[in-house]
Formats: sequence, structure tokens, C-alpha cells
Amino acid sequence: MKITEIYKSDGATSQPLKLYLSRIRAGFPSPADDFIDKHLDLNEHLIKHPSSTFFVKVKGDSMLGAGINSGDILIVDRSLEPKDKRIVVAVVNGDFTVKRISKKGDRLSLMAENPKYPAIEIKDGMEFEIWGVVIHVIHSV
Repeated sequence: MKITEIYKSDGATSQPLKLYLSRIRAGFPSPADDFIDKHLDLNEHLIKHPSSTFFVKVKGDSMLGAGINSGDILIVDRSLEPKDKRIVVAVVNGDFTVKRISKKGDRLSLMAENPKYPAIEIKDGMEFEIWGVVIHVIHSV
């Protein structure tokens, strides 16, 4: 899975959205559902560290098993520690990729979430950097 676009988070801009008092039901609508409880700012819920948060658009199918589809937008926080089993954006030999970290002893690998793709074992001499930790995935249905 490749990164096709990178955008900086603008935590200073607020775009409040209407948040309704009742939850959405899969059955018949209630006439009481028309009452707005408060406004919701997605920045408050999705971005904890605005100065280190970026949006990246991805292309490819190597992370389908993690719910990341081609064309999705990932919210990436560069201030978080990249722990075992976290999904990260990494740079391997100059190319951006999205994979799950696997640490076993001294071995570090980047794992795809699609059996069609092999793991990338990080070895001495490789250019490697964990660029940030994926905290949210935005995709259309």
C-alpha cells in the first residue's frame, strides 16, 4: 500500500457539525430525532496532537484485512510511539508504505494485512524510518 498524498492537519480550523441527541436506529425513524443536542467538532475527537498530525491518502490492497482500502484517508500521528502490532506509515528504501509492525525479539518486520503480500523484514543496511502511527481510517462506503 502506497501513500499518494500527504496533508497537514489544521487544528486551528474548526468545523462544528450538528450532533443529534438520539442515536441513529436501523428501524423506523422517530420524530424526536430532529432535535439537535450540541455541535461536534471532529478535530476534538480525531486529532489529539494537531502539530504532529497528518492526513495521508493511500493506494493499494495490502491492508484490506485491517479495513484500509485503496483511496482511504488515514489520520497519522507522528508523536505516538510505534509499538508492536500498531499500523504505521513507514519509509523503506525511500518509499512510503502502510503496514503493521511486528517485533519479535531483535527482529522487526512490517506485515501486510493481505495474504498476497509478504512481510518486509527490516535488515541492517536498509533505509528505514517509522514516519507515524495510524490513529484513524476514513473511507467511503
